[in-house]
Amino acid sequence: MAIKFAKKGAKLVLWDINETAIEETATEIKKYGGRVFTYKCDLSKRDEIYTVAEKVKQDGLDVTILVNNAGIVTGKKYLDCPDNMIEKTMAVNSMAHFWTVKAFLPSMLRKNHGHIVSIASSAGLVGVTGLADYCASKFAAVGFDESLKYELNAMGKDGVHTTVVCPYYINTGMFEGVKTRFPKVLPIVNQDYAASRIVDAVLINQEIVYIPRVLYFFLALKGLIPVKVGLLLAQAFGINNCMDDFKGRAKKD
Repeated sequence: MAIKFAKKGAKLVLWDINETAIEETATEIKKYGGRVFTYKCDLSKRDEIYTVAEKVKQDGLDVTILVNNAGIVTGKKYLDCPDNMIEKTMAVNSMAHFWTVKAFLPSMLRKNHGHIVSIASSAGLVGVTGLADYCASKFAAVGFDESLKYELNAMGKDGVHTTVVCPYYINTGMFEGVKTRFPKVLPIVNQDYAASRIVDAVLINQEIVYIPRVLYFFLALKGLIPVKVGLLLAQAFGINNCMDDFKGRAKKD
């Protein structure tokens, strides 16, 4: 996404807890002539978010498009999830959105110009076996975006937009080992395609993005069918077992 935004002429402000990864991304952006500024930040810590946000402002950088993209996954059945990982999942996947938005939204409101992008998940719309903490965090991100959208509308701030993105599993390595029973219907999403859809959505101020598009149909269907039918469909589509071989992203030494 950062590279695609850079190609559109955006000036990038990148945050990550992984300094090596963030500098690698910055190097790629510079190859395209992009301007990029990097900051190390642990997004599970509210005080650190506020401190780094203040540093960004002191450096004379005005954030007009905020993309909350950080995410982690435990990938264990609920009772097997360590308490500290449940707390960290909520902190990174949902609570961080509150703090980054609170840090940068006031400037957007003053100018009535800006865009907030919440990278949620299809798991923020439908529960998934083996992802209780992850689903809860992503449901929170979806709810936060919707409430914020209504609040901005009530304030008459028609120049500040929000987009919530709910993709199926993306092949970034984060969900390595996950399987989909019917890949022609519900494919693992290509990360380049997902990034393009997200950037395009920002350019046209699209409020909601489901990837792949078949999710629009499934979500409409969820609102019409009885809960027991939904449980049967989840079993039929392999949702109950898609996390059985989950490995996640391999840790580097």
